[in-house]
Amino acid sequence: MRTIKANKLLLIAVLAIASLTLNAAAYKSSKSSEISTRIRNSANYQNSKNTTENEIIIPEGLKPGDTIGLIAPANYTNENSNAEVEYLKSRGFNVVYGQSFYSKWYGFGGTDNVRAKDINDMFANPNIKAIFAVRGGYGGIRIVDKLNYDTIKKNPKIISGFSDNTTLLLAINEKTGLVTFQGPMADNLKNIPPVTENAFNKAFMSNESYNLLDFDDTYSIMKNGRGSGKITGGNLSLVVATLGTDHEINTDGKILFLEETNEASYRIDRMLQQLRLAGKFDKLQGIILGDFKNPKQADPTDMTIDEVFYDNFGKLNIPIIKNFKSGHVRPFITVPIGAKAKMDTYNRQIIIEKATK
Repeated sequence: MRTIKANKLLLIAVLAIASLTLNAAAYKSSKSSEISTRIRNSANYQNSKNTTENEIIIPEGLKPGDTIGLIAPANYTNENSNAEVEYLKSRGFNVVYGQSFYSKWYGFGGTDNVRAKDINDMFANPNIKAIFAVRGGYGGIRIVDKLNYDTIKKNPKIISGFSDNTTLLLAINEKTGLVTFQGPMADNLKNIPPVTENAFNKAFMSNESYNLLDFDDTYSIMKNGRGSGKITGGNLSLVVATLGTDHEINTDGKILFLEETNEASYRIDRMLQQLRLAGKFDKLQGIILGDFKNPKQADPTDMTIDEVFYDNFGKLNIPIIKNFKSGHVRPFITVPIGAKAKMDTYNRQIIIEKATK
């Protein structure tokens, strides 16, 4: 009798252990599946970041008598900033100054809040028809998350700058669809070259289509082809700085413009490789390589800048031009970021459909 009872107890214990083992396995499988799903969803989120396209918003063009707001969204103003003021006044524009124009905080044109407020306030002000930066340097990335993109989208207008301002111009274009401008600043407008002024007029004061390659013929064709899409890009190091952020550049189906200054050729190669590994070259329609100023070889065995370009882009089956006069260079050709363009190197054309209206 005792043996039968013992056997029953043993059987019950075995069944209980088996049940616990099965439940534990099921729980582990469930958690593993849940974790896998989270990882996949996270990866899908990263891959889909900034792939939703806003409709293109074309800002109104300028005319004499319009008011332009001047800001220092990165480094504080210097003596070269006055050249921009004088040029704009000579063209018949009124100018007003943001608080950042007069402010200093470390190397910046005022605190982050001051610089961001200037941009938000000027977009909200109906009397201001355009916003021009007077200097680059460093600081735009510190305020990109402080901009009111709803206000910007509801009050579209020209905003222009280059170099460090790439961060702001890209973010505004990506978040709102507003065409922004890689445009001349400060001493780019001093004793202004005809090429710079002609491009300024077409970009900011005309509502017609035009050929971006008509202004200057010193560019060269690296690879023939045809492609069409919105233009995106700017300063290379600032484009790379957007990766992994909520303001990451979207290059799918677009024409990529890049420029840089005072970076060694191996550093340019590293940044281009980072863009390649991030998939930013996979669906390009064309490439415009602007001015790459002082691209020295840090070591005699390093690639030259042209070798860097051919190594990174040589296998892409898209049109590519280089030595385009835009960036840290005189003359300076304004490039509308977010505008539709048709690139045809066979006919030496990059037709901008419309930059302003």
